[in-house]
Amino acid sequence: MSNIFDLSGTVAVVTGANTGIGQAIAVALAEAGADIAAVGRTPAQETVEKVRALGRRAEIVSADLSTIEPVGRIVAETVETLGGLDILVNNAGIIRRADSVDFTEADWDAVIDTNLKSVFFLSQAAGRHMLARGRGKIINIASMLTFQGGIRVPSYTASKSGVGGLTKLLANEWSAKGINVNGIAPGYIATNNTAALQADETRNRQIVERIPAGRWGKPSDLGGAAVFLASSASDYVDGHILAVDGGWLAR
Repeated sequence: MSNIFDLSGTVAVVTGANTGIGQAIAVALAEAGADIAAVGRTPAQETVEKVRALGRRAEIVSADLSTIEPVGRIVAETVETLGGLDILVNNAGIIRRADSVDFTEADWDAVIDTNLKSVFFLSQAAGRHMLARGRGKIINIASMLTFQGGIRVPSYTASKSGVGGLTKLLANEWSAKGINVNGIAPGYIATNNTAALQADETRNRQIVERIPAGRWGKPSDLGGAAVFLASSASDYVDGHILAVDGGWLAR
């Protein structure tokens, strides 16, 4: 029986691949057989080295996704250097915190531009390539705040809610044309971005008590979900947001 999770011969673009969740997903896809275009504002040298150590090809694509300027180049460089584009993981994102009554237009625009606008236009650019070939997988990294409201992160909540809607819209348009579009919603994952929460004894205790699994997630906990959604195992999964949250939403 063939391995339906095998990604051999595929090429994946992973944005925000230099650390944390992006790096873990890139490595997991490589372990399953994919070659990786590691996209980031900061060169993802460590990620590329990890992928190459697995015997897979990997290339750095430097791009600042605070604007849509690089989206066409990301696709073009990936196709040119790695020979194709089969999987897109939209992981790059930022967050700004302030009380809603004090939240600035600059912080609103910065988060929406990176987390939502660039996600759509990079999906569009990759989608054109995939549609021409009649196959492809797009995985958007959503959030618990795709489902919940959060506190003091209005633009982040709006952007991740938008990612959920965009995932469904693209699935509606492209599923019959061979493109699966889905999302992963991470729960509380121990990364550099959550270091302050982990260091706050009271907040850390409150978070862990709320998670049925009783622990923070690791970036590697997202790898299996990413491989599933990137592989032929998910060929009849469309417009779904898969929560990888230790049971947070079930509480």
